[in-house]
Amino acid sequence: MSLPRALALTLTSLSLCLVPAAAAHAQDPSSSAAGGVAAPTPAATVPSSTTPAAGITVPGSVAKLLPDGTAAAPAAAPPQVQQAIWAANDLQGDPYVYGGGHQSFEDDGYDCSGTVSYALHGAGLLSTPKDSSDLMKWGSTGPGQWITVYSNPGHAYVVIAGLRLDTSTEGVSARTLKISGANKHALEKGPRWRPTKYVSKAFKVRHPAGF
Repeated sequence: MSLPRALALTLTSLSLCLVPAAAAHAQDPSSSAAGGVAAPTPAATVPSSTTPAAGITVPGSVAKLLPDGTAAAPAAAPPQVQQAIWAANDLQGDPYVYGGGHQSFEDDGYDCSGTVSYALHGAGLLSTPKDSSDLMKWGSTGPGQWITVYSNPGHAYVVIAGLRLDTSTEGVSARTLKISGANKHALEKGPRWRPTKYVSKAFKVRHPAGF
């Protein structure tokens, strides 16, 4: 675990501790009834652009896959969505490890739900890692405006501002890499941004309330 990643996680955790109890409860969709709408986390609780957690932004409302395999967050997205993208950038290149990211958000490798949990935690939307079965019941039903979690008992991934974060290479090929201009690492198993959609109906679709 790199020092910048550990520092970013520490800053995020400290910011969560400063949120009043009622606001903290509202920002954790796992504590809300399905379909409920929680008040968005105040922007002040999210690390500012001067912290190590900050990254690149692009105009508009859609995230952009960059040549190095990381993603630029859309400038029009809420701060929490931007933070989820920048947190996920820290995982690019990490290996797939079954059960990785479940005992702690800081790990040497991540599985599918550990990857999703890490990104949501970076946004201040999740305080404890969840497995794929837990994510089937998490948050609110249906797709979100900014963040949508897809999960079943065997797999989970998340789409953030139009870009898929997944440990699976489903739907990714040399041809899609050439068309999208994506980094070759998108063909590797492990936490990666993927340039294509995952075409399947075998997932529960959930989203964090308010996003």
